[in-house]
Amino acid sequence: MKIEQIYTGCLAQGAYYIESNGEAAIIDPLRETQTYIDKAAANGVKIKYVFETHFHADFVSGHLDLAKATGATIVFGPNAKTDYEMYSAKDNEVFSLGDIQIKVLHTPGHTLESTTYLLMDENGKEHAIFSGDTLFLGDVGRPDLAIKSDLTKEDLAGMLFDSLRTKIMPLADDIIVYPAHGAGSACGKNLSKETVGILGEQKQTNYALRADMTKEEFVKEVLDGIAPPPQYFAKNALLNKVGYATFETVLEKGNIALTPEKLEALANEENALVLDVRNRKDFLREHIPNSIFIGLDGSFAPWVGALIKDLQQPIVLVVPEGKSEEAITRLSRVGYDNTLGYLAGGIKAWKASGRETTSITSISAEEFANRTKNSDLNILDVRKAGEYKAKHIEDAQHFALDYIDKNMNEVDANKAYHIHCAGGYRSVIAASILKARGFHKVTDVAGGFAAIKQTDIPLTEFVCPSTL
Repeated sequence: MKIEQIYTGCLAQGAYYIESNGEAAIIDPLRETQTYIDKAAANGVKIKYVFETHFHADFVSGHLDLAKATGATIVFGPNAKTDYEMYSAKDNEVFSLGDIQIKVLHTPGHTLESTTYLLMDENGKEHAIFSGDTLFLGDVGRPDLAIKSDLTKEDLAGMLFDSLRTKIMPLADDIIVYPAHGAGSACGKNLSKETVGILGEQKQTNYALRADMTKEEFVKEVLDGIAPPPQYFAKNALLNKVGYATFETVLEKGNIALTPEKLEALANEENALVLDVRNRKDFLREHIPNSIFIGLDGSFAPWVGALIKDLQQPIVLVVPEGKSEEAITRLSRVGYDNTLGYLAGGIKAWKASGRETTSITSISAEEFANRTKNSDLNILDVRKAGEYKAKHIEDAQHFALDYIDKNMNEVDANKAYHIHCAGGYRSVIAASILKARGFHKVTDVAGGFAAIKQTDIPLTEFVCPSTL
């Protein structure tokens, strides 16, 4: 028996390759499936099943392409209904894979069809669970993502409480836990940085598994502080339910080298968004006017999903040399399949064609501190609400990047703004969006709040109400 976690850090997502005696199964595969196919081929085994723990909201799964390429059966848990052929398993149904077995544990709550898969080894011993978004390390899945359900998030939270206590907690303490996500995922609140754990440890440390917790307490705690889901979540979940274009088609359409003339024409005539995915320093130094920055070196796909509202938005790319396929792949993982090409030769080619570039000023935290002493600055803190509440610059205006569209009426294009986040990635995104919308007096603070804390700029600190 072989179990391999294939973890994708930029999505904080774990897919799983399971193999036994000539047969393999994939759990929660990513959109691009060649990795799984190559792995099975190298080991001389056949992919028999593609198990899905639920209709994922934070990424588009590769189940359709993988099944088409290998003949594998797509398996969902009870209550799953799709527009394509798949097998909806029954609760407690057992699937044979080589010399091992995989048992279906229906665990609704995160979503109605959410399922945990219990693996029993060659000797019939219960060995591991693949818990999807039902159980994370340190947390559980958010119960507000059901597709077109009449149930409230409170209803689903109650179901999740029951699922954990009737299906998960009775299992042995030495069971290995393989969750679908780790820290950084928006599918939960406080996920651990660890990506593999032991059930007994979770029973001791995970707030949601407290033995003395009532259902009412669980519902309150699991919903407390939960932020609204990113706007792309519902759209991705629907794609996973009804189907999508093949990854090969998306890559073939998008990985096209464009001349500056062609890129400009697509931007003007097709309303294509010019998305610059280079290093933030390169973008600040010079970029195409009205282009938006979301760098590949950060949480690229989740921020694309949060900020670009239309999955069918035409996109043309400015990429580092040799990174066009990576950018298109990562866009497709969250359902953005309408990439139309990338700028061949990059910014150098753009400038060589006689076209203008523009820039955004970026200053050090030390220079920023000096400016705050000598003038009354307009400061935008684009971090999340929790980060801002914990500690922030006195008189800084909270302008969360997550909700930039909703809060545009709170800023004035005639004013100058200094923008910071935690480390410098989000502030450049925010500055690029503001500049593209006519805010020409924006300055980025390099290094973000991490650098600002090392200066003598006055900060406010959150005081917990219980200590007052």
